[in-house]
Amino acid sequence: MSDQRWHDVCALEELVEGAGVGALVGGRQVALFQVHGRVYALDNFDPASRANVLSRGLTGNLQGERVVASPIYKHHYVLTSGRCVEDPTFNVTAYSTRVADGRVQVQVPQTLRRTRLVVAGNGMAGMRTVEELLKLGVADRFSITVFGAEPRGNYNRILLSPVLAGESQADDIMLHRPGWYTKRGIKLHAGDAIVAIDRKRRQVTSRKGVVAEYDRLLIATGSDPIMLPLPGRELPGVLTFRDLDDVHRMLEASDNGRRAVVIGGGLLGLEAAHGLSLRGMHVTVVHLLDTLMERQLDAPAGALLRAALEKRGIEFRMRARTQQILGSINSMEGRVTGVRFDSGEELPADLVVMAVGVRPNIELAKKAYLACDRGILVDDCLQTYDPAIYAVGECVQHRRQTFGLVAPLWEQARICAQHVAEIGVSRFSGAINATQLKVSGIEVFSAGDFSESPTRESLVLSDKRRGVYKRVVIEGNRICGAVLFGDTSEAARLKELIADGTDIGPIRDQLLFDAPAAA
Repeated sequence: MSDQRWHDVCALEELVEGAGVGALVGGRQVALFQVHGRVYALDNFDPASRANVLSRGLTGNLQGERVVASPIYKHHYVLTSGRCVEDPTFNVTAYSTRVADGRVQVQVPQTLRRTRLVVAGNGMAGMRTVEELLKLGVADRFSITVFGAEPRGNYNRILLSPVLAGESQADDIMLHRPGWYTKRGIKLHAGDAIVAIDRKRRQVTSRKGVVAEYDRLLIATGSDPIMLPLPGRELPGVLTFRDLDDVHRMLEASDNGRRAVVIGGGLLGLEAAHGLSLRGMHVTVVHLLDTLMERQLDAPAGALLRAALEKRGIEFRMRARTQQILGSINSMEGRVTGVRFDSGEELPADLVVMAVGVRPNIELAKKAYLACDRGILVDDCLQTYDPAIYAVGECVQHRRQTFGLVAPLWEQARICAQHVAEIGVSRFSGAINATQLKVSGIEVFSAGDFSESPTRESLVLSDKRRGVYKRVVIEGNRICGAVLFGDTSEAARLKELIADGTDIGPIRDQLLFDAPAAA
């Protein structure tokens, strides 16, 4: 029995003489051409340019053979055989065609070589993309290999704080255990990150020397915590708060020490402070500015957050610049003993946590000479400047914007999976700067631009007794920003109004109250 199958593609009249069209046939992109009444079919993928572009090429005669010229590097492919005239190593597959009842049919093998997808990074964004790919029902078309730096499966980094606080165990936040990969035929190299990409040979090399070839490469290397270049930062007891290993080290330190200093009053810093406080440590948060979470909150909301956390026993040093991390030299290894500010004041500490932000991890991409700025540059399909390489997550930069929140990363994953599967029509258009989260159990929300301006006005509701603060910033009768603290029930509605640019004139008096009550 033949393993070939005829696929109905289109009406013959849809093919224009001398021009090509692309079609998805049996799970493969095929370029169709009608030349002098005959229909030809080749792989749409041009090995020379590594892009699906042959359907856009021009047809003609070369050395007595009918050919199509790639629109990028101008290699010529013989329509009857797929042979590349200039370089036989770039030959493509030619498929049999026929016309039946005015319909074009193409014969392709029932079993084709699987597309080799290699994923650099076993984090949330990369594995969400793999999940979305599997949902599309194209798993049988791909051979997937995942390399991850950490010696475990994929877990939810957002839930590291409950693990630190003792509210959850590490096993509770696992998203994909090793068995999940095995069950789906995915090869996982845990604890073995990719360290080099050979774009010409289309292969990657891992830290342990594993070499894997790819047809498509997905870079999802995430971001790295920023370690301030302070004297003493190498001392034992100086940690970041980014992964499970950091949490385990912080838990060990909390068992052996009493005082902790957290440098950074952003979300991660406050979550670390809250968790260590619940572990029984005396915690002081050191922040350079006078407003906590200044990117997400305005000054009044930041003050309410500070007051709420102070009631829980956390102390704050605002507008304080750390000059040096102090350490003991009484032992061979040494140990952190405190921090010194530029004012000369010193603060004792058995543990110092740096939580001053993250930066996209673009080292691997830069070594491969992919275009990078602050992040790996991608287009609306999440494709890099190399058509065979995609990137998602905190490592990417799209239209001058980088990303650290879950919602845009999930959208990136969905769209990227479609295009890797070659069935995508969606485009990633960026994301509204919106944050909804719980800071140590306190609900906060912010969206858009809530900075002050002479052309803007603010609607404010403040109830200090209930710990509720709401501010909506209006410009030109449209909401440009909002901050909610303590009660975020209106978050979804406000975000939608900002995204749509809705004229809020008719509902202006209801903006600070939930919709049912206002009605």
